[in-house]
Amino acid sequence: MAKNEGEEGIAICWLRRDLRLFDNTALYHALNSGRPVQVIFIFDPAILNTLSNKKDRRVNFIYRQLEKINAKLSHFGASLLVLHDLPKKAFEKLIFKYPVQEVFINHDYEPYARTRDKEVSEFLLAHGVEFHSYKDQVIFEKDDVLKPDGTPYTVFTPYSKKWKEQLYQKAVPDFASEDFLSNLLKRPNKPIVSLAEIGFETIDPEVAEADLSKELIKYYHKNRDLPYIDGTSKAGAHLRFGTISVRHLVKQALQQNETWLNELIWREFFMMILYHFPHVEHHNFRRKYDRIQWRNNETEFELWCRGETGYPLVDAGMRQLNETGWMHNRVRMVVAGFLCKHLLIDWRWGEAYFAEKLLDYELASNNGNWQWAAGTGCDAAPYFRIFNPESQLKKFDPKLEYVKTWIKDFRAGYLEPIVDHKFARARALETYKKALN
Repeated sequence: MAKNEGEEGIAICWLRRDLRLFDNTALYHALNSGRPVQVIFIFDPAILNTLSNKKDRRVNFIYRQLEKINAKLSHFGASLLVLHDLPKKAFEKLIFKYPVQEVFINHDYEPYARTRDKEVSEFLLAHGVEFHSYKDQVIFEKDDVLKPDGTPYTVFTPYSKKWKEQLYQKAVPDFASEDFLSNLLKRPNKPIVSLAEIGFETIDPEVAEADLSKELIKYYHKNRDLPYIDGTSKAGAHLRFGTISVRHLVKQALQQNETWLNELIWREFFMMILYHFPHVEHHNFRRKYDRIQWRNNETEFELWCRGETGYPLVDAGMRQLNETGWMHNRVRMVVAGFLCKHLLIDWRWGEAYFAEKLLDYELASNNGNWQWAAGTGCDAAPYFRIFNPESQLKKFDPKLEYVKTWIKDFRAGYLEPIVDHKFARARALETYKKALN
């Protein structure tokens, strides 16, 4: 390790899914470690190489946030260090170049992240560098909320009740990292590595700012299912990359709207499920559904992807996704149910497409919601619950405002439906029954 005699050493705060300088648990502890702190971010080729679209919105969103962070650090005589390397190799170089004594991170619960962090922590500890990891992207994690017998919940309602009970027993903590930025390592501020250098092109990711206004949250329960109005907070992408603090959102929800709070709890429920049941990443939570005989018609899947099924609400949703990287939450349920139940296409196909397109893609929530739609997950919609996309359209977009926004040339009968609802419903019920008997 490159260290001069008498050098006090530095601490590193490694940002990942916590791209902010305020209310950041790991950064707070790093800045209070008594050592000057270098903030870093690592563009990981193991992740980037899985992205075929070199104009990926998520990479552009991350990059823009890193530029903002670097600009803020410049006010404190500091600079963000952005690396493009496999994390372990990056730290091999860092501890050779700098007198690193401690590394601070926030927990990440996804399978790849857990493997990566274990590898990095073992390497650092073997070289005498302390490694600290903290809870930050959730209120409750891992084994924080368990049944009385010590096992994880697999049904949302009792989990949410226990979650709230525990929250009401303690205050939501604050980690005012922004108050200690004078403790950053002083070094000349430089531009960060360019997108081109990591193999991507620059685009406008068109990310809406999260709407956390009192007005939106107050009426969230009334407006959230109506895709033709801005009734949702658009906080998903910001939570996914940690540009906002979940603690801040929970405090607002507690004061203003329990329905909105429940949505935040669903996110933590699915994270807990993925942590305790990692097989769900690639398999049905309920293994009895492994016997479903999916049709997996590639032509129909392609029509679904393009938004050309002949069902207006489904098609509008898919076109919104393809154009913007986002889809209204109610519409996500309809398009997912349509793929799995009407077309009998494996939920994993749809999940992978969403993972490629969604700016707010989060493994746990995407997986949990797709398995919910397919009926194969924990606390899922029963297999016989099959949304009628025409009824959903009449109920949630009666004036076709949403549909006409995303289907530019919409007219009655604009496309012949690729399957009849009544026929598809009967076929799905028969297929599921056959698999479960």
